[in-house]
Amino acid sequence: MPSVIVGRTGPFTGQSVVLGSEPLTFGRKSDNGVVIVSPSASRLHAEILVEDAGYVLHDRDSRNGTFVNDQRISRHALRPNDCIRIGDETFLYEAQDSMETLIDLSLLDVPRPSAADPGTLRVTITGGGPVGLAFALALDEMLPGRTAITLYDGRWTRKGPEIVWKDETQGNFRRQQVVTVQSRQYLALSEEVLSALFDDAGAYSEMWPVGPDSVDGRPPRNIRIAHIEDRLLALANRRPAIRLVPRRFEVEEQQNRLTQEHVLVVAEGGRSRTREHYADRFGAADASIYSLDGEHLQDIVLGLRVKSKLPDPMSVLLTVSQNRFLLNSLRGEGFLNMRLTREEARNVIGIDPVRQVFEECIATRPCLMSRQEEDNEFRCPTHGTLFLPALLRSSPLWKEIRQGLSLFGVAEDDLSAITSFRLDMVQRPRFTAQLRRPTASSPGTYGFLLGDAANAIHFWPGRGLNSGLASATSLARSLSRAWRGKPLRDADFIRHEAAMSMLQYRHKSRAWNAMVTTDEQGVTRAIKDIIARSAEAGSGAGPGPASGGACGPASDGAPRAAADGSDLDALLERMAGIRDRLGARLPGLPTDDELRSHLAPISPLTLRTLRESGAWDTLIVGGEEADIDLFYQSDSPVYVPRPADPRALPLA
Repeated sequence: MPSVIVGRTGPFTGQSVVLGSEPLTFGRKSDNGVVIVSPSASRLHAEILVEDAGYVLHDRDSRNGTFVNDQRISRHALRPNDCIRIGDETFLYEAQDSMETLIDLSLLDVPRPSAADPGTLRVTITGGGPVGLAFALALDEMLPGRTAITLYDGRWTRKGPEIVWKDETQGNFRRQQVVTVQSRQYLALSEEVLSALFDDAGAYSEMWPVGPDSVDGRPPRNIRIAHIEDRLLALANRRPAIRLVPRRFEVEEQQNRLTQEHVLVVAEGGRSRTREHYADRFGAADASIYSLDGEHLQDIVLGLRVKSKLPDPMSVLLTVSQNRFLLNSLRGEGFLNMRLTREEARNVIGIDPVRQVFEECIATRPCLMSRQEEDNEFRCPTHGTLFLPALLRSSPLWKEIRQGLSLFGVAEDDLSAITSFRLDMVQRPRFTAQLRRPTASSPGTYGFLLGDAANAIHFWPGRGLNSGLASATSLARSLSRAWRGKPLRDADFIRHEAAMSMLQYRHKSRAWNAMVTTDEQGVTRAIKDIIARSAEAGSGAGPGPASGGACGPASDGAPRAAADGSDLDALLERMAGIRDRLGARLPGLPTDDELRSHLAPISPLTLRTLRESGAWDTLIVGGEEADIDLFYQSDSPVYVPRPADPRALPLA
């Protein structure tokens, strides 16, 4: 019989690899012969080579060392029953001569070696956005050759032998929003995925400074969602274990097929129909925790696709010093997001120019209204509607949009499209559920919520995609550890469920602080309502001295906003304090004179709104990132000891 390496603890437990004349490598990189998922393992950690008719284990300059029988080695000639430890995982070396000897493996506390195929883990994923794709790729890397993954998305189409994203002519309007990915998340990706996302330096920027979230001093990276989706889909096309289906997943039609699947992963967004189909299994979401005075709080945000001429340090300082506008861009190109008041949200309307009727096109449906060359208006290509506030150039909403453009150095002609987002949050009781129990003819199916289907998070603090990527990594790790070819159990996902609960608490606490603020008297109010009251108090304000205009009486008798410069001075004082805190981490921040000159053209009413909206709560929004590695540092049982041998129990 051949010599083998047998998994003793970790995801490889009970499996064996036959040693031959070719080297066997160990490490975190997906092309190793044995992929180690432990974070303390190096990408290429160790290697077994044939030398002098025997097998020799070499450490390949690993960061944390390779151990044999608890002794650190650089080179070691393997002997029967040697115990190899790499990271948190251990392996037993069984040589040819010892395999023919009767051994009581229970004395070694390892499973009996078996070359039998433990079975293929069959997985269906609904939703092929960044989270669904990242999960599929990670699971395939952690269980190489042992998965069959089917991924559905109706936004894809077939182009020759490959699956690609549909374009606008096919009714799919790609998400061009720029997202901020924290270093804790992108450094957890495999080398192949990292290279695909970041091999082109022009595809990302490092606009935001290093902070408590950063790992190894690496800053967050700004990158377009469409770029992430394109690169991940291209990788998935090349993976034999991943089958891409270019249509929307219909849970009612797939019931028979799902009976033969081990796992159903729901990653199709916050309005997932698949999740609602299984609502009785995952439990009802609780909206009360994100409510004020009995009202479930929502924000409506206008997304303005722009090209800003401001340098990144100026954009960062302007963004974090107030809560009305947020610019997240890639070298100036991205979306300027504007938080709307309740009244403004009611005015986000499309009008059908043919039928002359109003449509809530942009407010209730995620449409993208692009500026048309022929008439310079913003039109929805799906419904043919025009953005009404832009038609009425004197409308209060359009005037405030123009103020936001001016604040971030955007010429009106550099506003190319408008969309809107409806943002709210709920508390989910669980993220893991057994959908079907195993039977004689079916393996049993577990369901999991990932991404926005699990945690739809207000994007203002920039945590939505980060939470989604962390949840995908967590589930891939849990499944790779649990899968032994046997029915899955609730106990297999204790770590994942705990990680998901931590992500929900940490990231949504940040997001809640992007929706509300508490004053010195301890009263909590919605930021959108504070903005509304500020606008009402200064309604009718015309351009004051800061913009070179004159003051006149308000038509409705309301008082004008202060034009004495106090709001500007207060904003400058706030920005100076933020600049002092960021200066060491973000060079090139503007001086007081540069800020004053830049803000001078902004109307007094807008300056007051910016001031009263408050600065970002950076102590909470910028705190330490949730670290799911905490739940995957040990392979020991989480909650129960090994059952006692009944023969050793005392007689009653």
